[in-house]
Parts: sequence; C-alpha cells; structure tokens
Amino acid sequence: MPGKKSQSGPERREFILNLLKKNQEPLKAAHLAGLTGVSRQVVVHDISLLRAKKEPVIATSQGYIYLKDSPIQGVQRVIYSRHSAEDTERELNLLVDLGVQVLDVGVEHSIYGKIFRPLKLKSRLDVKNFISQMMQKDASLLSSLTDGLHLHTLEASSAEVLDKACKILAEEGFWVEL
Repeated sequence: MPGKKSQSGPERREFILNLLKKNQEPLKAAHLAGLTGVSRQVVVHDISLLRAKKEPVIATSQGYIYLKDSPIQGVQRVIYSRHSAEDTERELNLLVDLGVQVLDVGVEHSIYGKIFRPLKLKSRLDVKNFISQMMQKDASLLSSLTDGLHLHTLEASSAEVLDKACKILAEEGFWVEL
C-alpha cells in the first residue's frame, strides 16, 4: 500500500498500528515512511502519539514492534553483568545459545537514574544484527555510562535454564551478584 499520501494523521496512525499488529518482525521507521508517503520523522512522531494512547509499541534496534497480549512464555529473571564493550557479543551469544532470550538492557546511573531499552534477542542472528548496528552507527553501549555494569531481563523455558545461564556467566566473569 505505498503512497498513502491522502491519509489524515489519525488514519495514518491506524494504518501503522495495524501493520505493526500483523507483523511478527520489527518494522523500521524508514519502511513505514515509504508505505505511508511521509518522512521518517513523521513516523517517529506517529509512534510517539500511539504510545501516548497506551498502545504497546516498543522500539528495538531492529525496528518497531507491537507487543501482543500474550502471556510470558517462560520464566524471567533480572541479572547484573559487567564486561568490556568488546565482550558484549560473547556475553549475548552465551545466553542465546542456551535458549535464553535477552529481553532488555538497562543501567542504574547516579545522575540519570534507571535507563532501560528493549533488545528482544533470541538468536545469534539477532545478536549479530544488534552488534552490527551498534558498529555502523558508532554507538556507545548503555553500560559505558556505568563502567560496564548493566542489567538484563532474561527469559527462558525454566528456572533451571536461567540457573545454568547465570552459572556460565559467572564462570566467564560476567555475572555480578549484588
């Protein structure tokens, strides 16, 4: 449905919302802009307005996702980790190789407070894409604000899988017990 230039703002936002609800994969703002015939900045603004209406749209490094009303698929745990920027890919791959989904990353900064960003990494391909985007944009990790210390919300099929993940992270020197 490219070139929907005649849509009003509310119609365009409804169109974007329906696309997000139908897609399993994230949709980039540039792609949505092309479909609606507006600029990327207009789409970003539209997403903000949808969020203000309490629509569960999140931004990931891969694009926008509509969070479905599905229950948690497994067991979740928040862990603390610390490592250098160079070890980020290794840490994330250790987790996804065990079947653990890395839902987010966060820091607790003394000035800025808690800052969390969704990741939704569940495979080596997801990790590779995340690392690639960070490198392409020459972006800093959130953990650069806190000397490498950060949090992840992890999700796995069982507490045993999460226990194993924490054990491996500890063996690698990443896991921090607070």
